[in-house]
Amino acid sequence: MAPNAPHLYLGIMSGTSLDGVDAVLADFGDATPKLIANQHLGFDPALRIELLALNQPIENELERSALAANQLVRHYAQAVQAMLAQARVSAKDISAIGCHGQTVRHRPELGYTLQLNNPALLAELTGITVIADFRSRDIAAGGQGAPLVPAFHAAAFKHVAQHRVIVNIGGIANLTDLPLDGNITGFDCGPGNMLLDAWCAAHSGQPYDENGAWAASGEVIPALLEALLQEPYFKQRPPKSTGRDLFHLGWLNPFLRAEYASQDIQATLLQLTVKTIFHAIGHYCEGTQEVFVCGGGARNGALMNSLRHACAGNAIPVALTDALGVPAEQVEALAFAWLARQTLRGEAGNLPSVTGARHPCILGAIYPAGRID
Repeated sequence: MAPNAPHLYLGIMSGTSLDGVDAVLADFGDATPKLIANQHLGFDPALRIELLALNQPIENELERSALAANQLVRHYAQAVQAMLAQARVSAKDISAIGCHGQTVRHRPELGYTLQLNNPALLAELTGITVIADFRSRDIAAGGQGAPLVPAFHAAAFKHVAQHRVIVNIGGIANLTDLPLDGNITGFDCGPGNMLLDAWCAAHSGQPYDENGAWAASGEVIPALLEALLQEPYFKQRPPKSTGRDLFHLGWLNPFLRAEYASQDIQATLLQLTVKTIFHAIGHYCEGTQEVFVCGGGARNGALMNSLRHACAGNAIPVALTDALGVPAEQVEALAFAWLARQTLRGEAGNLPSVTGARHPCILGAIYPAGRID
């Protein structure tokens, strides 16, 4: 591989599901991105607990945030080194790493978003230029700062003959509407895996509901589902974005009754995810002809079966982005590799029609890898 090949980028994502680090090495030399290598590195339990705790105000949170960020970045660097070794590529061949960081606050209505990260340390540990803090510039321009992946979805997945919707089911579920004509839009639908994982961890002893088996063993509680669907966020018109600031067990608990069985609550939370995605497609993506799903939730069989059943009523087929050449778990990390490329090329990474920003923006801050000896 030629030194400083301008088309090789790394993308790193640790999302609201808090299951670990997803990283990809991508070649953007052709019109279609080529995945060269990928790594998933799970969080150790202590780091995951600390990252969850930092989503709420806690004692000594400034120092704890800084220390957690350093620990997180060492996980990032470990994933980078593993990918370079897997692909037999040198650090000097990589143009940049796009690193989202770990969101612990997202309050665009107050003019800020906060992702734990230490991109200077990541550049030092890897010897690769790092692009980070992608959301802040969009918020400064009056936008939501999220979701940012629709711009990549449009570049990688837009179809010339089919009205396509891309649904990402991570901790939060978001969608991108790719109509044949008109503006590309996108927004956060509501909780994806977030409430499912939290309830499962609290009541089954497992960190997540593998393949949705526990949810499938329960029965939906209609009264609970109807009450949860009254959340004002679901009726709010886009552009909009959300996260753990709203959707957490503290949000859920006031709706629960002693007679509700734990597995029935899990089944109801799964339907909440499905209903809010289906509602979003029906209300804001008129004319949808096909849906492709990515994110960790794409591997939840019970969730996917329910979403397919819901969309079948409108004759809309549902498949995974694997069918488009990108494995479902790797789409978001690939998006941040692409966003890093946009930054270095001086090109916009946001879509104002998605985020509500006043204008397109070059996103991110650049931390050069170069050393002065």
